[in-house]
Amino acid sequence: MLSLARRAISSSSSSSQTSLLRKLSTCTVPVGGHSSNYFDLFNPSEEHAALRSMLRTFVEREVEPQALAHNRNETFNTELFQRLGSQMGILGLTVDEQYGGSGFQDASAVAIVHEELSASDPAFCLSYLAHSVLFTHNLSINGNHEQKLKYLPDVCSGVKVSGMCMSEPDAGTDVLGMSTTARHDEGNDTFVLNGRKMWITNGTIDGVSTGDLFLVYARTGPNRADLTQFVVEKGMPGFSLGQKIEDKCGMRASMTAELVFEDVVLPRANVVGAVNQATLCMMRNLEIERIALAAMSLGIAKRCIEDMNSYAQARKAFGKQLFEFGQIQKNVTESYAQYMAGRSYVYNVARNIELNCAGNGLDADGVKLFCGDMAKTVADRAIQTMGGYGYVGEYVVERLWRDSKLLEIGGGTNESHHKNMMRDLRRTVNKID
Repeated sequence: MLSLARRAISSSSSSSQTSLLRKLSTCTVPVGGHSSNYFDLFNPSEEHAALRSMLRTFVEREVEPQALAHNRNETFNTELFQRLGSQMGILGLTVDEQYGGSGFQDASAVAIVHEELSASDPAFCLSYLAHSVLFTHNLSINGNHEQKLKYLPDVCSGVKVSGMCMSEPDAGTDVLGMSTTARHDEGNDTFVLNGRKMWITNGTIDGVSTGDLFLVYARTGPNRADLTQFVVEKGMPGFSLGQKIEDKCGMRASMTAELVFEDVVLPRANVVGAVNQATLCMMRNLEIERIALAAMSLGIAKRCIEDMNSYAQARKAFGKQLFEFGQIQKNVTESYAQYMAGRSYVYNVARNIELNCAGNGLDADGVKLFCGDMAKTVADRAIQTMGGYGYVGEYVVERLWRDSKLLEIGGGTNESHHKNMMRDLRRTVNKID
């Protein structure tokens, strides 16, 4: 049976609709038309173009109207989130259809969804990322058949909201320095989990209890890299909400929490992958997470460019339209050029990686490093261009400016990207092809 997302896309397969999808391409048509071997980097297939078009319509109609209120109230829109599964079919974007997913086995689709959602509500998109990439995609790659059958249908449909637990109060960028442990009880062949995890997206949904499902990384051996990941379910004895993190700078409509594990007994069936071998799973999933976060930066920059461009054409000062002033032209045009440079980088990396393989760290770090700074700079220019109107919450760019800062911290700080990229460049690159 086709997934909801695939059904929606396949319903657009008539010749007239296919022609329309091509017109919806974000690339402009060069003088003289496309050559016979034209390739749209940002929509590499008709299915990708249809996915973007379908999602853009949903975002404009459903996501945009609710974004400001949930940001102000610091609440999560559970009902709308569930519709990403029940109506849009994208909560299991990269999951095989036999487990309830959409079956997009490529990073370009991941980039498309995160770019489009973030152009309206980056916080809502961040919760989507934690659910669809950090838990759902991770389990679909690293879990066994029984685990996929047990957990993936409910997270793909939106019945359950999930996340991943890696950072701790005293271990963020130094993730291998985590202190959470899972002691093996040989007599019962179970693992006893103890520790605290911090900054967990979707750690709570209602502010009083935990989210539904989590992949939790814990230390299971004496060596620094001896980590194992486990599925932990809401309601397990000893698993509780430590605190909901309040008053964040940005991403306020995405719930963030500290989670506590006190002698949580986990059966062998909840071990994902091999014991002591989760470091590879972590590194592999960090690569697609960083591409998704970079795509979120693209969405923020895109919206800020659109808004300041519209404002510059509508606003007048000193008897002229604002866009006639060189300072404003500089803000808009440099922002567009930098956005397109970042966009090309992200989608080029996305089309060249295999989701089930590691080894793409250099450019996964690179796209997030470049685009995170780019988005924050573009958002800052948008506020500057719009003046007092850009500075208040009623205008979207103020919220996007605050949201953009997290993308220089979460999923790897800029400083960690510098370190990782320099390490990889020293090891592998003498000349750049």
